[in-house]
Formats: sequence, C-alpha cells, structure tokens
Amino acid sequence: MYKLLALNIDGTLLKQNGKLEKKTKEAIDFVKKKDVYITLLTSRNFLSAKKVAKALKLDSYLVTFQGALVAKSLEEKLYESVIPAQKTFDIVHVLEHFNCNVRLLHERYSIGNRKKIKNNMIAKTILGDPFFYPAQFVDSLSDVLRDDPIDVMKIDVFYSNEDECDEIVETIEGAFPDVSLSVSDGKIELLPKNVSKLNGLIRLGNELGISLKEMVVIGDHLDDMPAIEAAGLGVAMGNAPKEVKAIADWVTRSNEQLGVAYMIKEHFRKQHRPQFLRQIRTIEKK
Repeated sequence: MYKLLALNIDGTLLKQNGKLEKKTKEAIDFVKKKDVYITLLTSRNFLSAKKVAKALKLDSYLVTFQGALVAKSLEEKLYESVIPAQKTFDIVHVLEHFNCNVRLLHERYSIGNRKKIKNNMIAKTILGDPFFYPAQFVDSLSDVLRDDPIDVMKIDVFYSNEDECDEIVETIEGAFPDVSLSVSDGKIELLPKNVSKLNGLIRLGNELGISLKEMVVIGDHLDDMPAIEAAGLGVAMGNAPKEVKAIADWVTRSNEQLGVAYMIKEHFRKQHRPQFLRQIRTIEKK
C-alpha cells in the first residue's frame, strides 16, 4: 500500500517541449482518487513548481529548490533553509574569479550575471514566468549584493568545461565545507547543508506520518537517485541516464512516451483506497 507519490517535473512529468499531456493529468486524477498524497520533487523554484501543481489540481506540499523549501505557498511553509546573505556574497566573490555563469535563486526571484559561456544547459534552464518569478541579469553580482544583501535558496553555476568544473568544485568544497554541492548536466548546484530532494521528502513524510517505504518516487535526473533508491518503489524514466536506471526498482517509458501515466496504470490500478480495505476487513471479521 503506497501512500505518497513524488514526481520530478522536467524530464518526468513534462515532455521535452515543456507540455503537460492530458493523459498524464488523468493519471494523476486517478491516483488522487486512491487517496494517495501527491507531491512534486524538483530543483525548480517554488513559484514555477506551483504553476505545474495548479495545472494538476494539487493542493499539497511541494518539495522545491532541491529540498530547500517544502511548502504549500510562500506563506505556508513546512521547511525552509537558505544560504545566508554574507555567505552568498563570499561564494559569489569566489565564483567571479572563474569563467562561469552564476544564478542566485531567491524564493521570489533570481539574479544572474551576464557572462556568456558555451553551455547547452543554460538554454534548457527554466527561468520561470517573469510575472511570477522575475529573472534579473547584472554585470557584477558582488556589486549588487554589496548594496543589497540577500539570503538565497540555491546557487546555480554553469561552467564552460570539465576542467573548470573540477576547479570550482575543489575550491568551493575547500572554502565552504558547510555548503552542499552537486554536479549534473553541465551545472553545479550549491545548497544549504543537509538539503537534498531526499531530505525534503523525509521532512514531508514526517509531517504526514508516511515512511519512505510507503512512497513511490519517479524521476530521471542524477539528483533524483537518492530518493529513488530510498523509496518503497523507486521508478526511473526511460529517458533517465543508465546510473539512475541501475538503482531503480522499475523503469517506465520515457517522458515523450508518457512514462508517468504508463507507470500509474501498471502499478496503482490494483491498489484500493484505505477506506475500502478497512470495510473489507470489517466484513471478514464478522
């Protein structure tokens, strides 16, 4: 009996063109009728994830910013963790010595430098709807932060080559041991210590009284791996890298082939609502 379904957004729920298909929406509605709690598990900012949740008619807590913010709204937060303003400034000051693109993600907006580098990941990154999540670009992030310090949920660093990536990682890990760091898809993500998608899911589970073994996690990114591996049923998308597929309990179809809808039909159609099962047990006892 699975009580919670956690879904990554990009590469999982959405097709490559960013579209949310009708069959996927119908599958989510089907799971909701089974009294399964559905959440989104994403590196996206909260406001962007909330738009997807609204399209799915979800009013649940969402695990966003890689787990740095678990919330129903920016006013109703279950958990949040930030990189403090002074540390953000210090990290930016170090990063500006490299030829990289830096984006600071606040809960309500992002600020990035205008440095141009060759990195395909930058073009694929969701900046968000400017009406909901404004994105500003400046010549010098450190100058802006000196005048207007901010706490941030996450720092994204886009590097131009692997040698630079290794040098950035080594420098940041040596100078800021209390910051979490992950690398995937041409991007380095800097997060508050002990923040991850898995830890965000654990915090949500503790609030709801749902254990990891009672959860289904579906994802396609390297940063989904710990949650997929820890869940009662960990599912990798068909478009996921081989490392993700290797640790999953089950591999579904790709996002282009509506793998989420396919998985739900295969695994949740036999699961009954808890209330129905209680009624059956009561009848059997009689």
